[in-house]
Amino acid sequence: MKEMLEAARAAKGEVAGLSTEQKNAALNAMADALIAGQAEILDANALDMASAKEHISPVMLDRLKLTKERIAGMAQGIREVTALPDPVGRVLQTHIREDGLEIQKVSVPMGVIAIIYESRPNVTSDAAALALKSGNVCVLRSGKEAFRSANAIVDALRSGLRSVGITENAVNLVQDTSRESAAALMTANGYIDLLIPRGGAGLINACVSTATVPCIATGTGICHVYVEKSADLNMALNIVENAKTSRPSVCNAEEVLLVDKAIAPTFLPMLYKRLVTDRERAVELRLDETAAAIIPGKKAGEKDFDTEFLDYILAVKCVEDVKEAVAHIAAHSTGHSEAIVTRSPEAERYFTANVDSAVYVNASTRFTDGGEFGLGCEMGISTQKLHARGPMGLQELTTYKYIIHGNGHIR
Repeated sequence: MKEMLEAARAAKGEVAGLSTEQKNAALNAMADALIAGQAEILDANALDMASAKEHISPVMLDRLKLTKERIAGMAQGIREVTALPDPVGRVLQTHIREDGLEIQKVSVPMGVIAIIYESRPNVTSDAAALALKSGNVCVLRSGKEAFRSANAIVDALRSGLRSVGITENAVNLVQDTSRESAAALMTANGYIDLLIPRGGAGLINACVSTATVPCIATGTGICHVYVEKSADLNMALNIVENAKTSRPSVCNAEEVLLVDKAIAPTFLPMLYKRLVTDRERAVELRLDETAAAIIPGKKAGEKDFDTEFLDYILAVKCVEDVKEAVAHIAAHSTGHSEAIVTRSPEAERYFTANVDSAVYVNASTRFTDGGEFGLGCEMGISTQKLHARGPMGLQELTTYKYIIHGNGHIR
């Protein structure tokens, strides 16, 4: 670990000094290398899948699985980063004093970024691409379930870097998947400039509570959809179904449904038919007392409104009005993404003004994603307020410094 961190730190200057053209050439080479190495990557992934089959849920297995199409998508994601503006060297602000001293605020790379993540092999290539384009070195630490896949992906990415004459130490993978290696990254002062955890609440809480290096909390998503009494109910059904079932294992999937009591007797039977009886893979509904009196389902437990299920499970609560919906969200949300389905301008204004998350009006929470927001792939979704919030793209992987130009000025 120490040798890797020293190599990563030593590579900072070279990577930070790369031109836009050099970085884009490297990214294209990395994408080509992924495609060229897909046989090795798929073999490694098959071993990961076989090992994980008895230990993780089918939904999480889907996150772990790679195919030729998914590897092609990863390569395309890298190429798309080349089309994005270079975030390094932008003059963010200029101030010229009366005596002619020019003060500029200029964007610069963070340095060495460590990413601790779980069973999503595509994070490996996404993180490497974003780190390189933003002039940063990355140190990746995969979960044990995805380690063989991540290792094969990194081998390919490093071969792409070598092919264009850029240090392979721009992309690094920790070879130890124990808790000790994660703790070592969290406390690698002087080596790591920024730590980004991507995973469940346990990983994120461990990083936030243990890290002595700067850390950004990302990912935990207890996302709500609120169906207000004036909503178009068919639109609401489509949004709820998409937010819950299109990919339940991701952080922008819906975990909690709030329904106005005024429409609950009409809407909840429609919901039950859509999510339970009409689906091959039924959604398990965990219902509060009011909802349970209207449709069948499991009684909601004490923790169900505070759980990121990442599965075909939906907690359902009936509320009096938009104010109660907002109060519930304030008490239980993780600050990720919330949606309101409504035709009421007043309800929309109250919801958007008072919910402290990304807010969707008549749209699914599943759009909270760097690619969907036009940022290319993402490093993660920050649920804090400093230094980044929401999907973290290239700009969020830079900081700034002041450059001052004088002509013999003295104070």
